[in-house]
Amino acid sequence: MALPVPFGGILSSISADGPSEAGGLPAAAPGTAVPVDRAIILGAIQGPTELLPVSSSAHLVLIPWLAGWEWDQLDPSVRKAFAVAVHAGGAAALIFGQRRHIRSELGELDQRRARVLSLSFLPPAIAGYGLERQIESRLGGPLATAIGLVAGGVAMALADLRPQRRGRGDVRALDGLALGFAQASALAPGVSRNGATLAAARARGFTRDQANLLSRTIALPVISAATALKAKRLRHDGVQPGLGRALAAGMAASFVSTLASQRLINLVERDRALWPYAAYRAGLAGAVVWKLARDQGARRRHEAAAAAAARTNGHPASVPATSLPKSPVGSVAPSGQ
Repeated sequence: MALPVPFGGILSSISADGPSEAGGLPAAAPGTAVPVDRAIILGAIQGPTELLPVSSSAHLVLIPWLAGWEWDQLDPSVRKAFAVAVHAGGAAALIFGQRRHIRSELGELDQRRARVLSLSFLPPAIAGYGLERQIESRLGGPLATAIGLVAGGVAMALADLRPQRRGRGDVRALDGLALGFAQASALAPGVSRNGATLAAARARGFTRDQANLLSRTIALPVISAATALKAKRLRHDGVQPGLGRALAAGMAASFVSTLASQRLINLVERDRALWPYAAYRAGLAGAVVWKLARDQGARRRHEAAAAAAARTNGHPASVPATSLPKSPVGSVAPSGQ
């Protein structure tokens, strides 16, 4: 069976590594190696975080950083290629796992629903094509991601206070546009496409179960289009030699974990309040702030010790770069999850 275009494109990019003359993968250049075990861990995390409103992209940035994996030392193109692979695996699992729901929705598609779906797709498509690279380069670090987690969580918690008045059949064109702008806002790291659309639907008075249904229905076109765009750019930029095994492992782990986590959709749809997810997001953001403060404190202590040693020895103060905690730098992560 032929793979959908984005996934086939990524697999062909992975195979572009090619074997070395010795019959194995080429040796990875410094800053390009992704250990397979870590690729599998991140792929496994992708499934549940993709299906819950907690931002899978935020976890892809923050888990390695919090774990001290020196993920930021990898070449940005490597981080991006890996993120594309795990998101592609998750998207493929969603399409496969939700095939009956997709078939049902297509069978009930009429002019009104098609209009809503189109309007929900237009803003993220325009924003993603025109702004994604700028957002990734400027807002991809831990602090920006933590801010997105908190902002998205607050929006979810406040929107969930709205009365549940509207149900199936009440969706109008303006609702589709509001959901589209919500999906576009999820380009900012940590916001979460799922969380943003849930907040938008609840803010417009839809019941919790209907808000979840809307979020899930409009998700696949955007996720598939975003994956296709990233795969196209990945093929154009090329894949670093020796990276194919880690990309394949991450994609496979993401596919399996997303498929195994399908029941989480029912958990979210069971008329559950959104504040527990908002609280989790705030806790994760708090862990980021704590680590940033700890690293900054360690850096100041190193500088003070170096200055004291310099005064004692009568030499100008200097601090070996290798002895200092690394300042957080931007991490490239696909936004919108």
